[in-house]
Amino acid sequence: GFNLTILATISTLSLCRLDLSVIRGIATSCNRNRENSWFNSLFVRKVDPRKDAHSNLLTKNEESNLYKIQFHNVKPECLDAYNKLCEEVLPSIHADKYYPCELVGTWNTWYGEQDQAVHLWRYRGGYPALTEVMNKLKQNQEFMVYRKERGKMLMSRRNQLLLEFSFWNEPVPREGPNIYELRSYQLRPGTMIEWGNYWARAIGYRQHNREAVGGFFSQIGNLYMVHHLWAYKDLQSREDTRNGAWQQEGWDEVVYYTVPLIQHMDSRIMIPTKASPLQ
Repeated sequence: GFNLTILATISTLSLCRLDLSVIRGIATSCNRNRENSWFNSLFVRKVDPRKDAHSNLLTKNEESNLYKIQFHNVKPECLDAYNKLCEEVLPSIHADKYYPCELVGTWNTWYGEQDQAVHLWRYRGGYPALTEVMNKLKQNQEFMVYRKERGKMLMSRRNQLLLEFSFWNEPVPREGPNIYELRSYQLRPGTMIEWGNYWARAIGYRQHNREAVGGFFSQIGNLYMVHHLWAYKDLQSREDTRNGAWQQEGWDEVVYYTVPLIQHMDSRIMIPTKASPLQ
């Protein structure tokens, strides 16, 4: 009986060693697989396949309009002279069919950055039209004189090339008087499609007073930048219209889901100049 007990104990210990050996082997194998998986993940990324660029998904494919927005910071003492110079030159380019471009609007900032001029141009035909206009303007002596005189009045300038969202209205001339608000949003990279999906629904809440003028997103310049252009009779009309949107079911949901997409936002209240087709 004593010998049988010893044999049973030895057998049990052997099985325990075997089980521990198996467990260690499995653990080592799992750790190795985990390490290999982590190591491989450094070099391999799974990307959702897309058949088209974001810009093609968001813009009006049947049209090839390209927009350029210009921000000119003018020396305070030169603003009146600057506006007069623009009124003499810009409408002639807009009216001349030789140039495949249109002046959509031109404004001075009223609230926001002071002593600033904003110009919005449309090029029907996309990048080729833009290149054609730039090349032709280099041969236009009046325009070259304008640029030289304009340069003396500016402190700084910048521009962006934009496309228009498919679900927004195309900007068309308006009678005034109106004030205009340019709301600019710097989005987090990778969120443009999500923004477009929400605003394709949201724009329906903002058409009741014809306040929606145009919606654009950047292609060159500051990227992931969105511009929404609105028109109001005055500041009180703006306040009433914006408050009215909150009375519509669904608007609060759009705001809730789009605010986290924004890194930075800015608002300008602008007054159209005499040369602006948007009055």
